[in-house]
Amino acid sequence: MIAHWETDVTELGSLFHLFFFGVGDMKDFVKKEGNVVKRKSKALMIACISIAALVLITGIVIFFVTFFSKSQNVSPTVNRLYKAWEQNDYQKVYDDSALLIEKNPLNINAVIFHGYSSFFLALSQNDVTNTQNYLDEAINCIRFAIYSSNAASLPQLYYMLGKAYFQKNSVSGYYYYSDLVIKYLQLAVENGYESPDISEYMGLCYADLGMTQESIIEFTRALKNRKSDILLYSIALQYYKNKQSNIAKPYLVEIISESSDDDIIMKSSLLLADISFEEGKFNEAKKEYENISEKFPNCADAYYGLGNIYEKNGDTAKARSEWRKAVKLDVNHIGARKKLGL
Repeated sequence: MIAHWETDVTELGSLFHLFFFGVGDMKDFVKKEGNVVKRKSKALMIACISIAALVLITGIVIFFVTFFSKSQNVSPTVNRLYKAWEQNDYQKVYDDSALLIEKNPLNINAVIFHGYSSFFLALSQNDVTNTQNYLDEAINCIRFAIYSSNAASLPQLYYMLGKAYFQKNSVSGYYYYSDLVIKYLQLAVENGYESPDISEYMGLCYADLGMTQESIIEFTRALKNRKSDILLYSIALQYYKNKQSNIAKPYLVEIISESSDDDIIMKSSLLLADISFEEGKFNEAKKEYENISEKFPNCADAYYGLGNIYEKNGDTAKARSEWRKAVKLDVNHIGARKKLGL
């Protein structure tokens, strides 16, 4: 029995030995695994810090690039004005030049660019008020530039100022600026500036001022540079006003036979009919007026002319009938209303 007990104690000791030694091995294992985990956590932490630093640096770079890019956009230069001008981006030229002028009102290059861009923006407006505002701005800038620029810039500045005043006339429907158009376009020519449209502008303005002979001279010059229906009609009208109807008629005949513009054909036909009437060629005039009324049934002047023909022939009833047609089409027709006693 004692032997059996000794055997059991020996086995129990062996179990304790195995248990304790097993626990020690387990501790060694956990310790080793812990070191591995710590090393991995440290590496992961370093990686995260590196990534965060990289993201931060990238963000700073992007911020400064964006900042300086915006700064350049906010602060335009004259070189950028030239580039925008070459691209016909008149709105950008207008906006950027305004910023430069705000910074330095005596920046003549910016003032010139602002005036020129204002002029071209005026031409693209649908609202008359906007057009007038842009033209006023253009005129103010160009006038200032004329008194502050060197001699080399003056010819073109005179030319642009003359054109700006011409557009003011066109928009307003009056001739308040015709003398200024002529003045500055003449200065442009005298200072050596050349442009094929100068004679046409001056011819129209001389016509507005009733300076018929001067108008004819300019229109004749313009025809040498560019032939157009409007020019032909304009010169014919001036010859007519200058009591030179015999010279006016060939221009009118050419327009009627060759033009594709109905409005200019109608005006030319009416003027040709009026000339025939004034020359006492009533049958010829009647035929012209009838042709106009058939082709352009809404032309009040054609019926007014026919009424005058019937009046000359002593047919008052038909004359009044034609005049009433004219008033029906144009309630404010001065000639027809006067004939009808309205």
